[in-house]
Amino acid sequence: MYKFIFDVDGTLTPSRATIDSSFKHFFIDFCKSNSVTIVTGSDFYKTEQQLGKEIVNLVDTVYCCSGNDVWSKGKQIKTNSWKVSDKVKKWLTIQLDNSKFVLRTGNHIEERPGSVNFSVVGRNATLKERQLYIQWDEQHRERETITNSFNDHFSELEAKIGGETGIDIYPLGCDKSQIIKDFSTTDKLMFFGDRMDALGNDYPLKQAIQDNNIGSCFEVTNWEHTHKILAVMKVIR
Repeated sequence: MYKFIFDVDGTLTPSRATIDSSFKHFFIDFCKSNSVTIVTGSDFYKTEQQLGKEIVNLVDTVYCCSGNDVWSKGKQIKTNSWKVSDKVKKWLTIQLDNSKFVLRTGNHIEERPGSVNFSVVGRNATLKERQLYIQWDEQHRERETITNSFNDHFSELEAKIGGETGIDIYPLGCDKSQIIKDFSTTDKLMFFGDRMDALGNDYPLKQAIQDNNIGSCFEVTNWEHTHKILAVMKVIR
């Protein structure tokens, strides 16, 4: 049986924004006729805000915080109680202090169930402020440098680039690939995500699907790209 898995930011919605209204209607119809799962680095309430209650209640499961906080039909099924240590917070604060990107908006170390999100510009940034960091990071590759350095320093944890301004951090193995265990061996998984590069937070799930030969992965550039692929699939079916 085909089962569709979708990242949210950059895949179903613009990063940190709500789903496009025309795509929302299309995607609701898609969810009604297919088995759909959501997997995101964000928490449930942010995911619900982005996609809307109808979608999060239509899909089979919503895996938040990279699979560390699991919801179904608006109810929390299970959650990971891991908390980030003071040692890690101190290390991240040093990276924040050392960054040459001067703008700070607050909420730079956001604790989530079973994970933490680190952002130099801060989670409180406006869309314009986020865009300034996105452009700066594309040139200086700061997140890539911090991610590699973090993984060298903390062997029991893992950092992956998530979204457009953040870095997701969680215990080793507690990444998006952990959702695989909840699927049947007869399922054929169709995974859509925008960060499937080796440092991206969609990569572990992509790798698990490919290594186990249990489906296909579609690296998309934005929600329009996702829409286009799904529209073609709908015609084929």
